[in-house]
Amino acid sequence: MLYLFLLSLAVLALLSIIFEEVTHLNKAKTTLFFGCVSWVVLFMSAGSPAHEKIVEAELNENLLEIATLWLFLMSTMTFVAYLNAKGMIQILVQKLFPQKVSVRMLMLQVALFALLLSAICDNVTATLVSLGLLTTFKLDSQMRRRMAVLIIFAVNSGGVALITGDVTTLMIFLGGHLQISELLLLFLPAAVSVMLLALLFSLKAEGHVSTTPISRDYRRVDLVIAAIFFSTIVATMALNVLFNVPPVLTFLTGLSVMFLVGHNSRSNKEELQILEYIRQVEYDTLLFFLGILLLVGMLKEIGTLDLLTQVYTQFDPDISNFVTGIGSALLDNVPLTAALLKAEPILNPPQWLGLTYSVGVGGSLLVIGSAAGIIAMSKVKELTFVSYLKYVPALLLCYSLGYGLTLLLAYQFYG
Repeated sequence: MLYLFLLSLAVLALLSIIFEEVTHLNKAKTTLFFGCVSWVVLFMSAGSPAHEKIVEAELNENLLEIATLWLFLMSTMTFVAYLNAKGMIQILVQKLFPQKVSVRMLMLQVALFALLLSAICDNVTATLVSLGLLTTFKLDSQMRRRMAVLIIFAVNSGGVALITGDVTTLMIFLGGHLQISELLLLFLPAAVSVMLLALLFSLKAEGHVSTTPISRDYRRVDLVIAAIFFSTIVATMALNVLFNVPPVLTFLTGLSVMFLVGHNSRSNKEELQILEYIRQVEYDTLLFFLGILLLVGMLKEIGTLDLLTQVYTQFDPDISNFVTGIGSALLDNVPLTAALLKAEPILNPPQWLGLTYSVGVGGSLLVIGSAAGIIAMSKVKELTFVSYLKYVPALLLCYSLGYGLTLLLAYQFYG
């Protein structure tokens, strides 16, 4: 009975996200409510002090994972918020993209930009920067929604080939199952599937769009902070590979350097404006993450993720990996991958590559299935859970193609 009740809370949370535009209840508030209530119920049903200690230990472990994610998000969002407030992102986009371009060409360029950017920095930053790019062009609501969907798929696809781009890729790498040189094989299937989606989306795209030239006054300190941001990204990759330094620690160090450099160059009013920007735009995203991860932690605690692992081992690994990727659109791919790694399935390198691709890209099939989707939903008002569903057939086709190419290349590479 307790298991069914807790499972029903997770289902209600999912329904609250799906029907947000009908109920007009903010998804961050509903998911946080159900996530907190589920853990309260776990404590109330513990039955003994010993069991309460076990639940408390599991909650503390879950909160540690959440705190790490929050701090990482806060660091990247602060950098991006500052650069966006100063117009640095718009200036960069104008340098890379023409002032007038066909919608079809813009779609291909945006897909390639998001794909490459997500390979060298985390999905959150890549999504924020890519969505910021859209704001510089005058797009209608349907095209803006289509572009946002393309960015979600491109960001998730680009991240699978490098350990800096996706957490699940990093987890599989640290588990000793694949080497960096082997992971690079994933970039070709990822690129092909993204370009296919861009072509499909651009079939009915007509006309040209333009961006209004902006002349923003920026100071030397703004360029210095932009340099600190990109240096932090590079340092995150290098220090993690060489010394296993957690990415969140490197980014917090970079953030502290930013504060120190900018302290004497910004007025108090400017600093407050930037903090206000972060609070208004990103706080809902952070609360939504908190609620979702609390719910996923509860599902792990009651054994639902272990049940999924048992089902995984019953079928051919190539089929299980494909279905696992689809499942990651409903359940967070990080605990899902962690549960699979803990089960220690016996897989060969091509199958590990297939799993890496599927859990990294499969979350794109639903807007709530990845960090990129959650952020895009909070940034693009036209993008909702229901409106995203119309793109699922095209996304599933491209995901399937990418997965098939991954297996084809991998099995040929390993003979």
